[in-house]
Amino acid sequence: MGFLLDWLHFCCSSRRKIYYLPRRYKFMSRIDKQISRFRRWLPKKPMRLDKETLPDLEENDCYTAPFSQQRIHHFIIHNKDTFFNNATRSRIVHHILQRIKYEEGKNKIGLNRLLTNGSYEAAFPLHEGSYRSKNSIKTHGAVNHRHLLYECWASWGVWYKYQPLDLVRRYFGEKIGLYFAWLGWYTGMLFPAAFIGLFVFLYGVTTLDHCQVSKEVCQATDIIMCPVCDKYCPFMRLSDSCVYAKVTHLFDNGATVFFAVFMAVWATVFLEFWKRRRAVIAYDWDLIDWEEEEEEIRPQFEAKYSKKERMNPISGKPEPYQAFTDKCSRLIVSASGIFFMICVVIAAVFGIVIYRVVTVSTFAAFKWALIRNNSQVATTGTAVCINFCIIMLLNVLYEKVALLLTNLEQPRTESEWENSFTLKMFLFQFVNLNSSTFYIAFFLGRFTGHPGAYLRLINRWRLEECHPSGCLIDLCMQMGIIMVLKQTWNNFMELGYPLIQNWWTRRKVRQEHGTERKINFPQWEKDYNLQPMNAYGLFDEYLEMILQFGFTTIFVAAFPLAPLLALLNNIIEIRLDAYKFVTQWRRPLASRAKDIGIWYGILEGIGILSVITNAFVIAITSDFIPRLVYAYKYGPCAGQGEAGQKCMVGYVNASLSVFRISDFENRSEPESDGSEFSGTPLKYCRYRDYRDPPHSLAPYGYTLQFWHVLAARLAFIIVFEHLVFCIKHLISYLIPDLPKDLRDRMRREKYLIQEMMYEAELERLQKERKERKKNGKAHHNEWP
Repeated sequence: MGFLLDWLHFCCSSRRKIYYLPRRYKFMSRIDKQISRFRRWLPKKPMRLDKETLPDLEENDCYTAPFSQQRIHHFIIHNKDTFFNNATRSRIVHHILQRIKYEEGKNKIGLNRLLTNGSYEAAFPLHEGSYRSKNSIKTHGAVNHRHLLYECWASWGVWYKYQPLDLVRRYFGEKIGLYFAWLGWYTGMLFPAAFIGLFVFLYGVTTLDHCQVSKEVCQATDIIMCPVCDKYCPFMRLSDSCVYAKVTHLFDNGATVFFAVFMAVWATVFLEFWKRRRAVIAYDWDLIDWEEEEEEIRPQFEAKYSKKERMNPISGKPEPYQAFTDKCSRLIVSASGIFFMICVVIAAVFGIVIYRVVTVSTFAAFKWALIRNNSQVATTGTAVCINFCIIMLLNVLYEKVALLLTNLEQPRTESEWENSFTLKMFLFQFVNLNSSTFYIAFFLGRFTGHPGAYLRLINRWRLEECHPSGCLIDLCMQMGIIMVLKQTWNNFMELGYPLIQNWWTRRKVRQEHGTERKINFPQWEKDYNLQPMNAYGLFDEYLEMILQFGFTTIFVAAFPLAPLLALLNNIIEIRLDAYKFVTQWRRPLASRAKDIGIWYGILEGIGILSVITNAFVIAITSDFIPRLVYAYKYGPCAGQGEAGQKCMVGYVNASLSVFRISDFENRSEPESDGSEFSGTPLKYCRYRDYRDPPHSLAPYGYTLQFWHVLAARLAFIIVFEHLVFCIKHLISYLIPDLPKDLRDRMRREKYLIQEMMYEAELERLQKERKERKKNGKAHHNEWP
């Protein structure tokens, strides 16, 4: 009965739990009283689940302990058939089937081998009947646990309710329960981030009329900007970009820095409090002291290295052994494959860059005035859509390459295989999804040169410049379009694909057997017609949310509405995943887990990267630093220690340099001479940079203001990163991983369990002693 050694919810004594009650201070008691008075005016816990409709969620008042056949007398067993819940019973059966011998022979063992050689088509636990019922759950109760989950969890009508995590755990197992617990926690933590992001956006809306920079852009009818591409792009008034300047202010305003700091701290708080939440869940689900058994060797590893064996120091049995040189060579080949695929992504981004450079001239010569006058926006929009299509196509390729490289490494156990595959897929997907965003944020318009001396690709195509209103508008468009399209596509594929597949299966069944035969199908055949769970388990679900977390934090300084979009998506995602698990998928095999695994380390890495990227976005992509330098050094308030809107008067003119049109290269000279603006050919135009005028001693050289801005940008990056990292480490230090009341409860429970087990054992021995005395078999040296 070794396979029964598992943590389960059994009662090992009739004694009630006596928890340690922490000391409550008078000040906290007063606060609780005030909060309770305020809650009287609010609806009474509208998000809570109704305990009467969910009898399975009643808390167990008895202590739990690992089950052992030798100590079965310590456990209260009212019904042997229901002592183990359904998920545990399926796990036990699967454990037996994996190790049973079906034929004579060394390798003729286990259900997995029968599935591999085609003897069986599928093996899965059965659902507990239908998820629908003609009667209401409020009047007649739930037919089964699946019906109960559908009504109180997977139904769209309960989207605002808390999840019944205990019931999810009992039906699907701890691993899936932990995923939904993490997803619910992440969604709940997005509420303050979404609220602050929306506040930053609304702050930009309310201060738009008072923004001096956008006012000057809109009023700059006499400032003529240089063409943004060769030949076909015309001269344009700066006031033509008035709308874009106003849109830029909505995302790039005085609250941007505060929001970037807040999101960096939020990511740390989210991870730290998740550790506390996970500890509480692990305690409630009896996972604190649970340790995974030593994993079995993968059959592929065993077949590859069966000739080389060495003694396992734990089991003391010989097992296949992979030489160090063989392992290193395989890792080097795998790393080379990863590097090559990242180069493929960079090549795809380079192709998008060439597309943007070529098409901006094409759109500038377009017949339609709407596209011709907005050539840069049209270029950015179409480039983002093409980039999204490339992302989705490369994702299919990456999965096959990651699978090939992981199998090439020959991991020893399934967990090692899963971690290696997960890391590769995350790297591929992350680079694929964010590479173009990194280009727009940090490279677009940074290395273009200046009019008369443009830098070119292959000495042919002129590098793309930023819009006259700044580069941030391109980054906002990139993030908004990619985030909306990807989340919409993922939701369609998660729900739409299984629905279409199951509809097609039902249609074929009706054609073969007719509609009447379908009603009489046994449960196993109904479940067989459903879609199997993904081959990689919860990998796709976690990956989608982790990539979204990256989008929400890495470039959030440029797009404050990202947390709000993520929140709206996750509210749908929870019910969509629940509906998929309950109604569209076969029931997955229940498995145990203590945490979310390697994904937590990836989340920490994204949190660190987000601090660095947001510092560079504010310092380089945004105009926050140039405006700050102008306000304190060059503006009307220079030397006065002020930085209000009145101090920004003249900023637009000071941020633009002058170029003499006669200095244009032959291939860059525009077709128009600009006579449509003043009636005479233009002699000068303006461009975004800090360079000396053409009549100075060093024409088109960098001005002193350029070096001041550059120094301020570097200083801001250093100060911002060190400040935020110090705050993050301080928060991590101040927030313990285990809540104090939980720690006290665990210590007291451990003490009482030891005392209880001692008393129960003592009582059993005394009873046996009395029985032996009655039978005349007493011994003089017997204890106690």
